[in-house]
Amino acid sequence: MKKPFNLLQAKIIQAMTEAMFHNVDMAIPAKQVVANLQFQFSKMDGSKPQEIGFALYGCFLVLGGPLFLIVSPATRKKWINSRLRRSRIDIFQDMARTKGVIMAGYYGHWQFGDEKENFDNPVYRDIKYKLPAQRDRSTPPERPIKHQTGRDLTAEVFVGHDAIPEETDVIIIGSGAGGAVAAAALADEDHEVLIIEAGSHYPSSRISHQEARMTARLFKDGALQSTADRDIIVFQGRVVGGSPVINNGICLRMKHDGLVHPDAEDVFDTWARLGAPISEEELGVSYEAVEQVLEVSEIDKITGRNNGPHLIEGWKKYAALSDDPMDKKAITAWFRKNYGPKGSDTECVYCGYCNTGCPYGRKKATPESFLRDATDLKRANPAKILHKAEVVEIFWRDGANGKRVADSVEIKLRDGRKRIIRARKGVVVAAGALASSHLLYKSGILQAGHNISLNIACPVVALMPEGKEMNVWDEDQMATYVDRGDFLIESHFQPPLSMATLVPGWFEDHYERMRNYGRLVSAGVLFPADRLGHMENGKLKFKVGEDELALLRRALAAMTKVHFLNGAEEVYPALLKGQTLYAGMSDADIDQFYQDNLKEPDDVVLSSSHPHGGNGINADPHKGVVDLNQRVHNTTNCYVADASVMPSCIRVNAQLTTMAMAHRAMAGKRRFG
Repeated sequence: MKKPFNLLQAKIIQAMTEAMFHNVDMAIPAKQVVANLQFQFSKMDGSKPQEIGFALYGCFLVLGGPLFLIVSPATRKKWINSRLRRSRIDIFQDMARTKGVIMAGYYGHWQFGDEKENFDNPVYRDIKYKLPAQRDRSTPPERPIKHQTGRDLTAEVFVGHDAIPEETDVIIIGSGAGGAVAAAALADEDHEVLIIEAGSHYPSSRISHQEARMTARLFKDGALQSTADRDIIVFQGRVVGGSPVINNGICLRMKHDGLVHPDAEDVFDTWARLGAPISEEELGVSYEAVEQVLEVSEIDKITGRNNGPHLIEGWKKYAALSDDPMDKKAITAWFRKNYGPKGSDTECVYCGYCNTGCPYGRKKATPESFLRDATDLKRANPAKILHKAEVVEIFWRDGANGKRVADSVEIKLRDGRKRIIRARKGVVVAAGALASSHLLYKSGILQAGHNISLNIACPVVALMPEGKEMNVWDEDQMATYVDRGDFLIESHFQPPLSMATLVPGWFEDHYERMRNYGRLVSAGVLFPADRLGHMENGKLKFKVGEDELALLRRALAAMTKVHFLNGAEEVYPALLKGQTLYAGMSDADIDQFYQDNLKEPDDVVLSSSHPHGGNGINADPHKGVVDLNQRVHNTTNCYVADASVMPSCIRVNAQLTTMAMAHRAMAGKRRFG
């Protein structure tokens, strides 16, 4: 194994670990944390390991240089506390986020081998966590945990790197939500389709509960991709099937009676005002078509039996005390997901690992649905997948009326080789909002990459009373939600590695919170940040403003009150300093707490799994990148079929709308003759 961190960087990690866990009984030594991080980062593609290495050098200098390695762990702890945790200087606040890397190295410990070899994992034992195969599912209506892998893509549908075709009818760039739907639609029209995916293929048989490996392999930048200023982590899949492989399968429409707040922004009206009059009825047909393929239905309540009701029951108590009509009208519901069909060997076994892929073949994500359909060998002309190949540029030739024709693409393979593949009929760009924007800009579409929106998430963790074991790690990660109109709250929990990076707090506080893992409940606030970002040199520049921060303060205060109303003793909002709120605080005190402690984005841990925009639809080529049919303006045969075409923030989870927009643009339309 090639070690991504050199000797000095490894010593910095060890010294920081000893300080972070000073005065507690560590389940594994600091040297093992270093080894765990060497392993995890060695599995990542791209430059993220180097970036973290430079961040470690920054911490080293700020914390005293060589002296930091010599002094006692107690002294190191004091320096970390004063110079990083409590700092108001932006660059030092950014360095403080390396705490999450240390926590991942500790709580991501895995005794090399399979799941059974980790039944006695000392870190898991310390927090009383049980791996799925250890859990007692013998009492009905509990669902036994067993594998069902018959949905996996087979080797025959993949193109080897030494057998890459020189040309094909249609090239689809990206295999995620939009690309997979487009591939199935074009395969239905008997085009010869080649799907090009930068990530690797991970069927359920290759997916495990080893969080460190899966996070490194399945996510862009090992789940550490961030905005240019590092204020927001942006989660995106880098795997055959894209983000649906590592998301929670949530299927919400932008507008849906009984499931979306009745007084929420009408996104269709907003798009029409912006110059993108998308028919609600037309998109509704595509929603239905996608939902049918995914077999979308409301999840069973047993799959989220504790964390899910905690949110809904707490919100109902909160709304009953509120005189705000938006609170009164808020929707509370169980999520609709692509976990079907019910009553079969494919229904969810709620292991809690959705975000690192489903090792049981239960989630009907893109590989198990649209990609499987597109590549079906029974077709006369099944689509093929070329994985571990990144498209770096689209080449054009001149066409009629001064319009450009997408002629070919240049790809770069993992070993550095480059190839050019010609598209006889056209190209569909579906690499995701950020990558598609960057690719189109590099390919000469200079208006690409503007007006990017994010649905931004911020977790709020709470501690239930002693003796009230919730064990929500033995549930579906996301079960219920509240749509308040201007923001959503979604129940949410994670396995140990990921949860340790979400639970705020430092030193002994964080350690004790994780030791109470079974008593924790959690929900995430989801709020819209509309058209505030743009791509620059391949990075997302995105600045959350005061309007968004005011909304976030209000949402966090509401969720804090919900936790307390439903019995929580302590609440841990995702503030960088790791402060605690206590039961008995008045509503006014809670509101003032967030006003005093949340002044800027650097004060809080923010993330997004829903980037959209950048190549927005607009009838006017001066105001958008693609036309109403999602064809790039002033081109004849280049379409965009991913979340980047959305003209503004859609406010809810983006998977279903991305798929529906791709279906609307491609299914049955004969775009390529």
